[in-house]
Amino acid sequence: MTERIVVAAALLHRGRLLAARRSAPPELAGRWELPGGKVEAGESPEQALIRELQEELGIEARPLDRVPGQWPLKPGWVLQVWTAGLVEGEPRPLQDHDALRWLTAAELWDVPWLDQDVPAVHATARHAGLLESSGQ
Repeated sequence: MTERIVVAAALLHRGRLLAARRSAPPELAGRWELPGGKVEAGESPEQALIRELQEELGIEARPLDRVPGQWPLKPGWVLQVWTAGLVEGEPRPLQDHDALRWLTAAELWDVPWLDQDVPAVHATARHAGLLESSGQ
């Protein structure tokens, strides 16, 4: 069985990382994640990332590079993270989220990340040069 891919954006702007608070489904509501979603049939991960950020945040973003590694989600699914730059628009929580927050390196662990996003956020912080000053 081939693993299905969920892409997440490490959206970086002025040295800060965008985090999104889930509003759905109920078991994930109130926890934070890197925004993104499932790669659909016929899409590349980069195309999926662009589409998901448009649908979820109402922005145009440019995928930059993939954060090394991938992380297991539910059986048959893996998470891949791409750094991305904001091209146009101001992120707004349009779909599946009720709040957004730009986090500095010092604030990276001020939000309760989804359990499956924690290792991805660590790897993203290392990859993007966000020094994890809280020691987590």
